[in-house]
Amino acid sequence: MVDIQTLLQILWTGIATATYGVLLAAAFSLVLKVVKVWNFAQAGMMGIAYYTMYVVIFRLGWPALAGIAASLVITIAAALAMEVWGLQTFRRRHSPSLTYFIFTLVVSEFVQYMLAMVFGTEPVSLAGNLMSSSTLVGGIVISRWDLTALGVAVVVMAALYLLLKKSRYGKFMVAVADNPHLSRLYGINVRPVYAATFAIASVLVVAAMYLFGTRASMVPNTPLEMMLFAVIAALLGGMGNVFGAAGAALFLTLLRAFSILVIPSAWQGLILYALLFITILLFPNGVRLRRRAKVQPVAATPAAEPAA
Repeated sequence: MVDIQTLLQILWTGIATATYGVLLAAAFSLVLKVVKVWNFAQAGMMGIAYYTMYVVIFRLGWPALAGIAASLVITIAAALAMEVWGLQTFRRRHSPSLTYFIFTLVVSEFVQYMLAMVFGTEPVSLAGNLMSSSTLVGGIVISRWDLTALGVAVVVMAALYLLLKKSRYGKFMVAVADNPHLSRLYGINVRPVYAATFAIASVLVVAAMYLFGTRASMVPNTPLEMMLFAVIAALLGGMGNVFGAAGAALFLTLLRAFSILVIPSAWQGLILYALLFITILLFPNGVRLRRRAKVQPVAATPAAEPAA
């Protein structure tokens, strides 16, 4: 029998470790929403972001903030290069959607092999010591990394919400996502909106990879498994529903965390593929909660006047 203290610890740890998955799922879903591309090249961008920080922090010995800044610049540049010299070319040629899918997948694989050639296949992390200082609160172990990860995720997702819902440029992004052709008629330049979308997604990716790298180590093919998680969350949360994908990522992380109570850790990787199969089969358009229809009061019909 599992005691309540253990369940609370699993819950807290699951919420904390869900942070980078939430950011990655939101990044993938944002590009899917606005650009209408299944951006599997995000796995390559994840590798570029991670190893840029690793080089700056450990090879050059610079502070972590410098590593994050350099990673932002290089990751955004790589994403924009893919958009300008890849996806825009396909749009001009009116290429089929399968072309975009294959291209992003090839970019991801190419980056993975290049990183493996340069850095090898030994796991590396972004922290000299992955053991973070912790405090016992009500019987639950809360580490400094947990609080940092939750703070970063909340701030970044709140900023994304304000950008999409409140800012003028965010409204441009929503308009392009709904109908890019109609947006052009209203004077919206679609190309900068696509470029800004990839730049914003790169910010989410860099934040996620920094959080991951300060908690665990990575090899060049690790982003592919993390990418699969983001795809499942995007499908489960609804096609192009950015915050739905983030919520689905939190749910999936907690599901995997609690599954350790019934499934051995050696089989944890199988859960992702089982969830992908179930999601595609049963929830191709995402999980939509039905709202109970409000009963409108029926106005009383005035009585007919008696005939004269």
